Amino acid sequence: MPNAKRIFLIGNFKDESPQSVRIERRRWVKGLIRLGHDVQRFSYRNIMQQASLIKNKRFAQQFAKKRTDKILIKQVKSYHPDIVFVLNMKYLDENTVLAMRGASPQATFVGRDNDAFPEKNAARLAISKKMDIVVATNGGKWLSAYKEAGVPVCAFIPNPCDPDIQRPYEVDEKWKSDIVFTGKAENKGADCDISRYELLQKLSKKPHVKLYGCFGNPKTDGIETFYAISGAKIALSINRVNRIRLYHSDRLVNCIACGTFTLAKRVPDSDLLFKDGVHLRYFDTVEEFFDLANWYLRNDEEREKIAKAGMKIAHTEFNCLKMAQYVLDLIEKGHYDAPWAKIL
Repeated sequence: MPNAKRIFLIGNFKDESPQSVRIERRRWVKGLIRLGHDVQRFSYRNIMQQASLIKNKRFAQQFAKKRTDKILIKQVKSYHPDIVFVLNMKYLDENTVLAMRGASPQATFVGRDNDAFPEKNAARLAISKKMDIVVATNGGKWLSAYKEAGVPVCAFIPNPCDPDIQRPYEVDEKWKSDIVFTGKAENKGADCDISRYELLQKLSKKPHVKLYGCFGNPKTDGIETFYAISGAKIALSINRVNRIRLYHSDRLVNCIACGTFTLAKRVPDSDLLFKDGVHLRYFDTVEEFFDLANWYLRNDEEREKIAKAGMKIAHTEFNCLKMAQYVLDLIEKGHYDAPWAKIL
């Protein structure tokens, strides 16, 4: 392709783990390649551990980071990227980014942030200041924190899905349930939503419910995560924090994209993403969640209609190609066109 870009992706791709199949970083690689661009990925933590004499994460961070940075800079310099896309701002530091900018002064540097409370993470903010653009999974005060730190362009980009693997599956009986949740129950910090723990604790006592990764239950990983969601009549999506505009973890799109009816804790302007009563149902309180769950478990036709509509919009409007194109539009034009657009 005459307009194909060379895009250098840096992130924690978890190559040593089954998690590597379902993480967001994999979806960015797929989306950009399918749009016709060349992608060179660098799994920073994996390379750091390979470069360490002792294969321990803490030891590697302390004693192998300089060597890892040298490997990284050499690759960036020889690749001549048009775009450097940092998908995980952990393990790097601002000096690493400055060295990459020196090795590739023509490249546009983009940072991706999926995490909460950036204002409490000085190291992350320091890295972001060296970026041309930061794209985050919220359109509220956490996004504003990057602008206030001095990042030239900050934009909201939702979590992408991958319809190739995030879809309905015919599953064995062991995966079937009335309600499913995947993730931790603990809420740490005064800013977190205490209703999350309360809801999950009550849910854990109900029959025909599967909670993976909390209250002593084993985690599920790889494609089996999508089996667990597919096997449920209802999927629960609730964040640690539910008061930030447009902010959802990737749990929301994971559930909807698998074709499972989803009950999600409402956040400000949620309907700009998925419409209540059309693509999913939102709830505000623990009591409302159980009222809605009980009603939809008794009304299969309405539940399945909403689930089908939700999956359709997730696959068409939130797939990894579309999200990747929004980022490229942001780089090339300074804006993108979406009903939920937020650019600072």
